Amino acid sequence: MSLKNPYGDFEITEPQALRALAHPVRLAILDRLQKHGPSTATGLSPHVGATPSVVSWHLRHLATFGLVTDADGSTSKRERWWQAAARGFRFSLPDDPEGQAAARQLRGEMFARYAETPQQWLLQEEPRLDDTWRGLAGVADTRFVATADELRQLEEAIEELLAPYVRRKDDDAPPAGAQLVRMLRYLLPEAAADTSAS
Repeated sequence: MSLKNPYGDFEITEPQALRALAHPVRLAILDRLQKHGPSTATGLSPHVGATPSVVSWHLRHLATFGLVTDADGSTSKRERWWQAAARGFRFSLPDDPEGQAAARQLRGEMFARYAETPQQWLLQEEPRLDDTWRGLAGVADTRFVATADELRQLEEAIEELLAPYVRRKDDDAPPAGAQLVRMLRYLLPEAAADTSAS
């Protein structure tokens, strides 16, 4: 496992691990453990839409690739406690066709999983916010022209800027008034226009 990135995220490089995570229950399990901390298969079951025995099987499968581990300080012999190996994960498009297919599969599953997130926020979270926080929430749809190198540099600059806030959970005491914020960020390069059909 590599954590050599600004966020301390788990770097997924193996096609098999990409494919393993590209499953709705496994993605839900990892998301739940990252957000809420250690849990058992029984505790995860009602939140991920699977029975405890199925969740247990998926946890063991995720553990094969190092995405989840036994929870620190877990001493119960009756139930196995699990934790996410890192606060988040990331992957890039591998060079080989197998890896590209696996990455595409995982991207598709992630797009499907998070497609409803903004609507859920609007219905469940936004009404409970005070005016200050409500006013800071935002949506942008920005198109710009960049080279591949410029886009890579832009993404790295954004990550460097956000890293201190992402890692703030490690601090003993965040500043007064701080609360959890979620940023969904999609980089969606558009294919060049086909000018040969004119």
